[in-house]
Amino acid sequence: VPEASVFHTVHDLGGKIIATELVATTKRALAGCWISPGWSTGLTVCGHPDWLLHEDPAAGIDGLAAVLVARKHRHGKVSVCGYLADLYCLGVKNALGPEIVDDLGLRGFVRDFFSGYDGDPVEVPIELAREVVLGSVGYARTLGFDPHPDFAAAEGHLGPWTGPGAITFGKDGKPLYISGPYDDPRPVIRTLECTVGRGNFEYLVAAG
Repeated sequence: VPEASVFHTVHDLGGKIIATELVATTKRALAGCWISPGWSTGLTVCGHPDWLLHEDPAAGIDGLAAVLVARKHRHGKVSVCGYLADLYCLGVKNALGPEIVDDLGLRGFVRDFFSGYDGDPVEVPIELAREVVLGSVGYARTLGFDPHPDFAAAEGHLGPWTGPGAITFGKDGKPLYISGPYDDPRPVIRTLECTVGRGNFEYLVAAG
């Protein structure tokens, strides 16, 4: 059964079976792990001098970080999952995979996945990628936001994370909501007013 089908099937059957499949997935050897340039801009990271920080406001895109994780699969192929995380407020806004590709397909996948960023993706340890994605999910939930529904199928590639971790999320430690071109900012702002209170967050929305 293709791995993507397995994930969707166990998601329908219940949480206990999901947990079994996630453990099986994370036991597969890591084939590569990348993050977008500028990922740490506006964040505080403590206790990990081995993590390559990349603070470049010109390279970052509104507090968004793209993360790609590839693990070895059957028959010489690899299984790939990708995540788009808002590290300042909303957590995981989108996720994809697992996608099964060969080595050549993986190189093209990495190139296409990070094509919206200036500069090359940064190869990082899985511990960093795990905390960026799962940590942002945990942070967003304290603000009242759940991850994108597709995250459930891709979560297993990251492995377990309990937190708290080394990263302080939010722009300089404070929630910052940046409205996208197709967002309705009103419910987001109302949620933040309820969870953290007026004056305890910032937001940027397009005029009109």
